[in-house]
Amino acid sequence: MVDPRGLRFAATIAAVVLAVALVTASPWVLLAQLAVFTVGAAAGLRYAPYALVFRRLIRPRLGPPAHTEAPGPPRFAQGVGAVFAAVGVAGFLFGLPVLGYVATAFALAAAFLNAAFEFCLGCHLYLFIRTITTRGARA
Repeated sequence: MVDPRGLRFAATIAAVVLAVALVTASPWVLLAQLAVFTVGAAAGLRYAPYALVFRRLIRPRLGPPAHTEAPGPPRFAQGVGAVFAAVGVAGFLFGLPVLGYVATAFALAAAFLNAAFEFCLGCHLYLFIRTITTRGARA
């Protein structure tokens, strides 16, 4: 189970990094965020760099969370972020800046929604996909 405050903290940092990548059109800044997303998706949220910062520096100063969340949906969201970041990096590196800007903007929008409103777009996509595949399996 994961602390939703940590997820929001990570989304805030990701939004800032993605905004910098978008404004500067830097594939290298975006590549760094891609690495963060990839670690979170592949190794799990426990090992994601922003989660480590939250767990070591911020959470000890806070009380216990009011509730926790299952790690599956946010981990899936990290994977979705990684896909958009990878497309953005490819766009910037291979001379398709519009693709880079659009993919980075989509990732930024999703991170901003989570950071500002605690609305995880990737988590909702995960739950929607699970609903569809579960219903399809029963039919």
